[in-house]
Amino acid sequence: MTIRHSGGVHLKIYRNAAEVLPPELLEQLQEYVQGVHIYVPIKGEPARWGEKSGTRRQLAERNEEIRRRYAAGENIDALASCFFLSCDSVRKIIRKQSERQ
Repeated sequence: MTIRHSGGVHLKIYRNAAEVLPPELLEQLQEYVQGVHIYVPIKGEPARWGEKSGTRRQLAERNEEIRRRYAAGENIDALASCFFLSCDSVRKIIRKQSERQ
């Protein structure tokens, strides 16, 4: 496995196909590509944005809190200020919930 760095920033991890593939498969692959990098996707369904890091869940919780506080009477300007969002963003979050109901 080779790890390349540029200024301490991780760029790529790759493995030489000759080290990981059976010779027969490597020969078949060489009929299609030679001397280039190819990407082999992970099997199965890819994770949706933010699922692995927890960001998707955190945003859903934040949005639910915004909707709850709005329903309790807090105004859009106060919510925007509290959550560091624009008033338009707060309106979209509130409207999205209204459309689901």
